[in-house]
Order: sequence, then C-alpha cells, then structure tokens
Amino acid sequence: MGNRRALAAALLAVACTALAAGCSSSSSPAAASSSSGSAKPSGTASVAYAASLEYLNFKVAGPAFERATGYSYTGQGNTSGALEADIAAGEISPNVFQAVGGDNITPLMPKFTTWYIQYAGTSIVVAYNPHSKYASQFKAIADGSKPTSDLFTLLQTPGLRLGRTDPATDPQGRDFILMLMLAQAYYHLPADTVAKILGTSDYGASSSPQIFAESSLDATLQSGQLDAASAFISQAVQLHLAYIPLPTAINLGSFAEAAHYKTASLTVGAKTYHGSPQVIDMTIIGTPTPAGIAFVKYTLSPAGLAHYRQGGYTVLTPTVFGDKSAVPSAISSELGG
Repeated sequence: MGNRRALAAALLAVACTALAAGCSSSSSPAAASSSSGSAKPSGTASVAYAASLEYLNFKVAGPAFERATGYSYTGQGNTSGALEADIAAGEISPNVFQAVGGDNITPLMPKFTTWYIQYAGTSIVVAYNPHSKYASQFKAIADGSKPTSDLFTLLQTPGLRLGRTDPATDPQGRDFILMLMLAQAYYHLPADTVAKILGTSDYGASSSPQIFAESSLDATLQSGQLDAASAFISQAVQLHLAYIPLPTAINLGSFAEAAHYKTASLTVGAKTYHGSPQVIDMTIIGTPTPAGIAFVKYTLSPAGLAHYRQGGYTVLTPTVFGDKSAVPSAISSELGG
C-alpha cells in the first residue's frame, strides 16, 4: 500500500512537471496573441497630394500621423491635375488623394471614388525674393507704404523675373491668372495689364519662360533666380517666404466673395474655369485600407487640423460632397453636422 502510494505520488509529480512544461510552452502564443492587440498597426498610408502641401505633409503632418497612429506614411506631390490624370490612367494607385479644389476629384468619379471632403482653405499671394533688386518696392507694397495697386505695375517691369505654374495642370497656375483678372477690374487698370504681366495674350498657354513646376517654384524663388512668384499663403507661411497679401476681393480666399470671384473666367484648352474660393479636398481612392482610413481620420481630427491652422490655412468644418453613405464610419465621426 505504501509502495503504491509512493509510486502514485512520483507519477503525479512527473505529470505535473510535464503539465507545467506544456503550459509554459503554450503560454507564448497566448501571450503573443494578447500582445498583438497592442502591436504597431501594419500598413502604409500612400498619399498623392497637391505640391503646395509638400512641406506640411513631409515635415509635419506625415510624421505626426505616424507617431499618433503607428501606421507608416509615404507621399508623392505633383500638380492636382497631373495627379488626377495619373490616377485615372492607372499609373499611380494611392490610398488617399489630396487636391486643391474638388474639380480635380470629380473626374475620378465613380470609378475611383464617389465622395470627397472639403476641410481647409487658402488664398493667393505674391511672394518675392528679399534680395531682389526690386525687394524694397515689394516690401513697401507689402507693409502698406505703397498701395497694392502698384504691385501690378511693378510686375510689368521689363527684366523682372516672375514665376508661376502651368494653368493647364495646376490650380495655382489658374488662380494666379484669375487673380490678375480680378485685380485688373478691381483697380481699374488698363485692359492689357494681365497680358503684359504674363508676357502673352494667350492666358491658358503652358509654354512660357515664367512657368515652373509647382514643386520647384518656391526653391527657384528662394535661390534668387526669380524676383517674384505666385504662391498660396499657406506655402508662404510654411516656407517663410516674403510675400504681399492681397485684398479678399481678388485673393480667391473668401467664401463671402464667391459670386464676385466667379466673374473672372479662364479658358484652358477646351475647358473654362471660373474664379472660386480655394479649398483643399481629400478622398480615398479605390477600396479603403486601414492605413488610408486612419490618415483621413487623423487629418480631420482636431490634432490634424491644427497642423493646417498653424501652416497658414483657414480650417473649415469638414464637409462631404458626393455619396456621404460611402464614407467609412471611422471618418464620418470626424465630420461636421
């Protein structure tokens, strides 16, 4: 009896030892499974953005998104029109598309998206190089010592090097010309003012020594190769450019002036564009991915919009255009009423 009890006790000890070892070996997957819930999310938000967002996305919003969500971020900037064409042609397949103006997103409907969200606004300014030989004149206009109307005479000066972007592909290129048209009427300037500033009467032309890629225009100005250039105020603020602010009647930055802006029109190729308040719009391209949804949600969150406010944008109540029911629920929670 005693021997049987001793043997049973020994077998029980061996079983417990084996069970403990088994529990130890099986606890790793369980622990891993438990920890996976808090692991860094996998996936990358691939964002195609208007080149005017280059600094904000690359230096500020992109890194902040990664820190806040754990997802990775990658981006590519170009003119809104060029990105639209590349997406439509299947040459690029971003998760998210950020454009200046919804008219660069609507041509992608309904194949690539059915909605977009408007969330920030900007306006046109004239940036200048503080080391230009015309700098003192630009500065006097900027600080109010001379009237803003003098700017449009100064820009006609022979030899002054002006830079702008292609009106065929870039909203900024069109906005600059529309601003000049509004200024010509607003200040009662001679009828050939716009043509003299642009160096051509063909306002929609893409071929001009004044035209630069939006991604390189600011750097060209800063390097001293240009005396002045078109810019959005957000670019001027972020890149610390010297610039001349313009009245709301001509700067395409006020919703209250929308009807007035519309009086200016520009034909580029077969399409006619009318002046309108300039806004930043965003959508998801194709099937929403977790990382893409997270990027849009973060951008529209108070933290994300704060980056835009600090970057010189006017923050708007995020508003959906198109099929609101198609917006992922995680994004809908960030929308206005």
